[in-house]
Amino acid sequence: MQLKSARKAYLFALLAVLFWSTSPTAFKLGLRFIDTWQLLTGATLVSTVVLGILTVAKGKFHSLKTFSRKELAFSALMGLLNPMAYYLILFKAYTILPAQVAQPLNMIWPIVLVLLAVPILRQRISWKSIGAMMLSFSGVVMVSLMGGTWSQDPQNRFGIFLALSSSVVWALYFLYNTRDKKDPVTRLFLNFTFASTFLLLAGIFRGQPFPTSVEGWYAALYVGVFEMGITFVLWLMAIRLAPSSDRVSNLVYIAPFLNLLLASQVLGEKIYLTTVIGIVLLVTGIVIQNITGKNAKQL
Repeated sequence: MQLKSARKAYLFALLAVLFWSTSPTAFKLGLRFIDTWQLLTGATLVSTVVLGILTVAKGKFHSLKTFSRKELAFSALMGLLNPMAYYLILFKAYTILPAQVAQPLNMIWPIVLVLLAVPILRQRISWKSIGAMMLSFSGVVMVSLMGGTWSQDPQNRFGIFLALSSSVVWALYFLYNTRDKKDPVTRLFLNFTFASTFLLLAGIFRGQPFPTSVEGWYAALYVGVFEMGITFVLWLMAIRLAPSSDRVSNLVYIAPFLNLLLASQVLGEKIYLTTVIGIVLLVTGIVIQNITGKNAKQL
């Protein structure tokens, strides 16, 4: 029985990683036809429907009545963080940077998480963790060089700043949800419901809140299902079924390498040597940090 659960865990995890590795390509393709706001609004609405269906399928929809006003306010705040702020920043980074650069820079969030855990969760950082972070940051520098072309356009620096900033938003979102006892799918459904409302209201004032082309809607549909919606549930199931969550969690670091392949073959990006070296350094540092992070001590 345990072997069967382990196989399911790895299957779900690999599916999630596969979907996440295709997301940067979907972002870039979609942003050719619509702007960041329209892509986010369309994708968030799609994801809200998907998460709502999953909530009903799990028999958890009735539990929404048990949420207090304080818990609903928390969901509204989390909806502002993710998907709203997180993806607006991330999508803007993708309008500036190649997918091979934006995606790995966004992946620095586990390191940011460790740094933010010091003031928020009152954790110590070991010297091994500091060494791992320095290794990852050297990877960030390498990726940011963009094969020596980063200085050709001043906008590149802004794009790098946005990609790194998105990792801070995601790390904050993750930290604030660590102590939440509610069902994660139900909580995510509420977060996205509030975010959809915010995006639609703001979109009415800015004009054209929805994708304005068929291609734009295809992108929004794909991102809403496979980046924001069902993939999260697949990952959650993988973590719960796995005999060791660490082994499954490390599979996510296959994604940036698959992304390089798609960026090259689908988007036609020339892959920089600095990107490859940077991803190796960044991922190695994060994996080392995951191992050493188990020994973090409470103050």
